Amino acid sequence: MTNPAPVTKGGKTSGTIRFGAVLLAMPLVLWLFLLVILPHIDLLLVSLHERISYGKYEFSLINYIEFFVEPLYWNTYVRTAVMSIMATVLTLVIGFPVSYYIAKMMRGKGKSILFLLCLIPFWVSELVRTFGWMILLRESGVISNFLQWAGIADGPVEMLYNDATIMVGLVYTSMLFMVVPLVSVLDSLDDSLIEAGYDLGGNAFTVTRDIVIPHAMPGIASGCIVVFMLTLGNYLTPNLLGGKDSLWFTEQIYTQFITRFNWESGSAFGFLLLVLSSLIVWFGLKISRQTLSETVG
Repeated sequence: MTNPAPVTKGGKTSGTIRFGAVLLAMPLVLWLFLLVILPHIDLLLVSLHERISYGKYEFSLINYIEFFVEPLYWNTYVRTAVMSIMATVLTLVIGFPVSYYIAKMMRGKGKSILFLLCLIPFWVSELVRTFGWMILLRESGVISNFLQWAGIADGPVEMLYNDATIMVGLVYTSMLFMVVPLVSVLDSLDDSLIEAGYDLGGNAFTVTRDIVIPHAMPGIASGCIVVFMLTLGNYLTPNLLGGKDSLWFTEQIYTQFITRFNWESGSAFGFLLLVLSSLIVWFGLKISRQTLSETVG
């Protein structure tokens, strides 16, 4: 009889490592499957059904057809995408100089204090921050009263319920998610590269264009993806600052689910929003020549 081959210590070690890796990965896999993949599959399946009568459904594309037939829906869809892109670009334009100043110009405690100042507004919820803007911008708010006191305005000035106010709110609520990845990536940029750029005859514009921005591109892509996704799916800020005429697509989804109890149309609208965000993120990665693994990593 042939004796079985003895199990080596190395084999035990490698098997233990694999088993440990599986155990570590299980919470992430379960989280992704139960809270991300499975709900989206269910969302798609619900959107492909039409309610015929109480408790009776049949396969149909009527929910998607209704979206393209009704101008209000796809106009709001396009408007939400355009304004989300604009908010992302504005957040990048404002956040990049701030991030560069924090990462490269400040040292020691000053750097920590500036970064902390960026974090402080996010110690409270988005609802509280939005109400703060409403207090500032409403007809009887702080800014309106100051303008009247200074003699700049003859009467109360209403600054709420317009696109500019929505844009201000969206940029403000998303700023941190742009600053954090930019500060992280700019921190890793060697100062000697910037000095070499100036020594070789470069100016602030050329050094930023040829050295700083290429190095910061993963952080730019990461920040833009997060800001765009948060802005596109935002509900509170557009509706509170823009009022009933804000025409934000998440409001249409809310109306279908909560007001009309039409879960089939609401699911279709939600899935269309997912498709839109995925396509724009993919297109943005192609333009920036970044991969998702580089951006996330």
